[in-house]
This record gives sequence, C-alpha cells and structure tokens, in this order.
Amino acid sequence: MRDRISPPGIDVELRGLALGGVPVLGSLAITIEAGRTTCLLGPSGVGKTTLLRLVAGLIAPQDGVRIAATDALALGPRIAWMAQADLLFPWLSVLGNAMLGARLRGERPDRDRARQVLAEVGLAAQAEKMPATLSGGQRQRAALARTLMEDRPVVLLDEPFSAVDLPTRLRLQDLAATLLAGRTVLMVTHDPLEALRLAHRIFVLRGIPASASEIPLPPGLPPRAPDDPALLAEQGRLLTALKEAAA
Repeated sequence: MRDRISPPGIDVELRGLALGGVPVLGSLAITIEAGRTTCLLGPSGVGKTTLLRLVAGLIAPQDGVRIAATDALALGPRIAWMAQADLLFPWLSVLGNAMLGARLRGERPDRDRARQVLAEVGLAAQAEKMPATLSGGQRQRAALARTLMEDRPVVLLDEPFSAVDLPTRLRLQDLAATLLAGRTVLMVTHDPLEALRLAHRIFVLRGIPASASEIPLPPGLPPRAPDDPALLAEQGRLLTALKEAAA
C-alpha cells in the first residue's frame, strides 16, 4: 500500500488566518502525530472545517501559516478526504463509487481490490447496488470504502458519521478505527464520545479568532469502549470544556 508503512506527522503553525478580511483562526501550533488520530472539537463556526481545509491545501497559503509534513515531503498528494455527506454518485453502483478516484485520475480501476475493500467494510453483497437502495449506514460505509481505495497515508475526516443513528455510528467508529489504524488521521467532530473513543489526541477550538487547547484522554487505545467508566468521566469534563468554549 502506498506510503502506508511510514505515514507523516503534520506540523500546523499559524500566526492567524483571515478569510475575506475576517479573522477566523488565531495563533496556534498543533502537531498531528504520525500514524495516530487527532480530533478537533469546538462550537459551530469556530473554524474546525477551515483548519481541516487548510491542512488539505484547499485554502490559498497566507503569510504566517505553515502546514508541513514532518518528513519534509509534499503533503498534498498523500491526503484522502472523507466529507460529512457521503457524496456518492447516484448513477454509479457501490463498486463504481469505490473506484471513482482512479477513474477521475484517468487510471485503470482495480476492481479486485475494490471488491476486497467493500468486503472489509461489510458491503460485499451490495457491490452492484445503486446508492439509492442503501441505508444511511451503508452509504457511509461506501464512502469509507472510497476513501480507503485512495490508499493515502493521511486521511482527513469532516464529521463523517454524524448523519447516522447512534448504534450505526458506534459500529462505523469501530470499523474506522480498525481500517485506518496506522494512518495519520485528522478528524473534525461535534461528538465528544466519538472523539474520546477514536482519538490519540484531542484539541478544542474556542474563541474568535479561534485558539486551540489540548484535552486529556482516558487510558487505553482506540477504539475505547463506549461504556468505559474512565471514558464517561472524561466525557463529562469534555462537555464542560465545550460549553465553556461556546460561551
């Protein structure tokens, strides 16, 4: 798999970021650790997705902004993105959607590998079905399969499981923790439980322009059990931090 053995860390250093003349992010410095999952939380509109887009290279560089891989190699070609909406093409089968990236790049899709990835996310039986026939959880699994097909060592997730019910979300969290293990993951979420289950590090953005503060994690490695007493205790503290951040 492409670059899988040595995923890069990412250094994010800002002296501030303004969009359209409006300050969005303040001074902050975050290291997204190699091969681990970092979660961003904070009130709506605080700049979480903006920071994600900045790391993805979707916002034009500005003075005072440094986004760089810790191995000094180009970061952009090594990034895969999974959005909040599944963004499945309705006229393509599940298999066709999984192979979409290769087709858009003019490459020959690897059908065998696509079927293998669909099997890994539990969609082997749905490979030839159209997105309209799938449940919400199945659509998110298909979107995860498409992300995995890109086989990038860095994965950016923007609230990828927020549109499904809680039991499905917990199952998708377990699946993502397994299939994305060893990659460098930066994930935006509004769900404190999700962050505490999946993260190796958590940062809360607060204020306008936003700054970042790190939040302690319960012991153990992801995916942590949702009924673990230590996790539930930290969830209470994290909810308090988020309430303060929104004040």
